[in-house]
Amino acid sequence: MASFRVKGGLKLKGEITPQGAKNEALQILCAVLLTADKITINKIPNIRDVNKLIELLSDMGVKVEKIGPESYTFQSDEIDLKYLDTEDFLKKASALRGSVMILGPLLARFGTGKLSKPGGDKIGRRRMDTHFTGFQKLGANFHYDKQREIYNIDGKNLKGAYMLLDEASVTGTANIVMAAVMAEGKTTIYNAACEPYLQQLCDMLNRMGAKISGIGSNLLNIEGVKSLTGTEHTLLPDMIEIGSFIGLAAMTQSEITIKNAQIHRLGIIPDTFRRMGITLEFRGDDIHIPAQQHYEIDTFIDGSILTVADAIWPGFTPDLLSIILVTATQAKGTVLVHQKMFESRLFFVDKLIDMGAQIILCDPHRATVIGLDRKYPLRGIRMTSPDIRAGVALLIAALSAEGISIIDNIEQIDRGYQYIDQRLNALGADIVRID
Repeated sequence: MASFRVKGGLKLKGEITPQGAKNEALQILCAVLLTADKITINKIPNIRDVNKLIELLSDMGVKVEKIGPESYTFQSDEIDLKYLDTEDFLKKASALRGSVMILGPLLARFGTGKLSKPGGDKIGRRRMDTHFTGFQKLGANFHYDKQREIYNIDGKNLKGAYMLLDEASVTGTANIVMAAVMAEGKTTIYNAACEPYLQQLCDMLNRMGAKISGIGSNLLNIEGVKSLTGTEHTLLPDMIEIGSFIGLAAMTQSEITIKNAQIHRLGIIPDTFRRMGITLEFRGDDIHIPAQQHYEIDTFIDGSILTVADAIWPGFTPDLLSIILVTATQAKGTVLVHQKMFESRLFFVDKLIDMGAQIILCDPHRATVIGLDRKYPLRGIRMTSPDIRAGVALLIAALSAEGISIIDNIEQIDRGYQYIDQRLNALGADIVRID
């Protein structure tokens, strides 16, 4: 188990380029199973979850070639379906939640799929019903082996269908879309997720020969086709990294420019940080955050305390609520952070309280943060990263704190942020990786 030793209180300065989007990468990588042709993908982040998925695809028979620092080619012309029955496959797939999205492509192209219960962040209940209900609407037969915790699906005769999703699940929508692109007839998906990463997947599939309309809305129409061809695709910059860097700049009074941010794809993320009092300057497609000694949280029009809550796109992404929460600890004012989707994602606030933050954990979903306005700096402590996003929030807190902090279990941070210590050290941080 590795740790970070972080010296706090340093002001950072410089330019940083966000990595390719982790959540998009997991969808796009699964889509390579839909064709026997070669697919080129650019801006693939070198992070643990993505690397594990690439390894799993390779074990399944996908030919993987690295052609540049962030570019790969994939060719799925010799997939070994027998590998799906091995304990090695089930073990590797269960360690990675994103592996669930191989099911849609496998059903579409091969008519069969098998997956053990997927892993991922321990942030609360993350049910799989949306995925499997969608597959069943397309005609797949579903069986869950409770003893081995294995999902078995027979999808040899998928046919298009109308479906109203019970929740606008991003991975669920992606999985169903990939299953439907080669199903016979027309599929209509209502209450579909419509976030930029899902739009990217649909655009890529259309370049491969799929017929998907309604992209960017919550109503998708798909005309099934017989087969798909190869293509080239470039991932968007990771919006979660962009938000993390904005929060980091504010907390550490740093002057940071985020390069090539694809601002028009960020939705309400910039405006939400502006409501936290953080100054953002758009310079072309770059975001410049000037050094701020103070930033003041906005209120609602009637003067009541601001609430920042997560919501499905185009609402505020739940992955950035941890960053909003930690950023608020040194703001002037008060904010209520409401994490609606996951009941265990706020449990890292006890570490911030130990560092001197004023936070009231109202219940598993809500926390009230009373900003210290830099009158009382946070203090360095030893803490453990519980999940990807909380881990980076704790890293931001440590970088702003007085003294030395130790963050254990940084494998969680490595799952979502590539070379984060090296990239921040290049801006003037003092982060040492301890194995």
